[in-house]
Amino acid sequence: MAHADKFAAARHVMVEQQLRRRGIRREDILQAFAETPRELFLPDERRHEAYADVPVPIGRGQTISQPYVVAMMVEHLDPRPEHRVLDVGLGSGYQTAILAKLARHVYAIERIESLTEKAMEALAAANIDNVTACTGDGTLGWPEEAPFDRIICGAAAPEVPQPWVDQLADGGRIVLPVGGRTVQTILLIERHGEQVRRRKLTDVRFVKLIGKAGWDAD
Repeated sequence: MAHADKFAAARHVMVEQQLRRRGIRREDILQAFAETPRELFLPDERRHEAYADVPVPIGRGQTISQPYVVAMMVEHLDPRPEHRVLDVGLGSGYQTAILAKLARHVYAIERIESLTEKAMEALAAANIDNVTACTGDGTLGWPEEAPFDRIICGAAAPEVPQPWVDQLADGGRIVLPVGGRTVQTILLIERHGEQVRRRKLTDVRFVKLIGKAGWDAD
């Protein structure tokens, strides 16, 4: 069996067993995972782990989250075809690719230039062209492109960065992990006018969100 066929088979199993069986219900999200070749977003030596039910290192101390965690966060984010989404922590580009299939446009920020370059190459290889990316401090958001309907982050902050709340559209949502250096809780933040509500979802372990409104680099 060719590599492409093996990956396609593994992708189908991942969607059915890791996502659908664990309660991911939105069919458009499941379809986005079924269509997105996760192997393109991993280093060559890690591609055999593309559909494992674990986070996988991608270099520079960063990881690509396990598929279920990405799907769970995206489902709570609730992206829609008309939405503009800010994805903080471009990383491998995989979560960005999923979001790009569900939203109108994704703006992605990554603090490590080499990861930005690799992620954009992977997105191009996956024929995804509705992503704008930059290298910078994602904790400050992207004020030039605000407001955003949805904001999501794949790294853990000590608290919800205030710039994100300021850049969130009325009716918008933020999903991110918040907490200490070892264990965090994924939060869902919803803005309705001047009211900002937060709800705890589940405990996780993520890499730290480095930046002015996040953790210091150490």
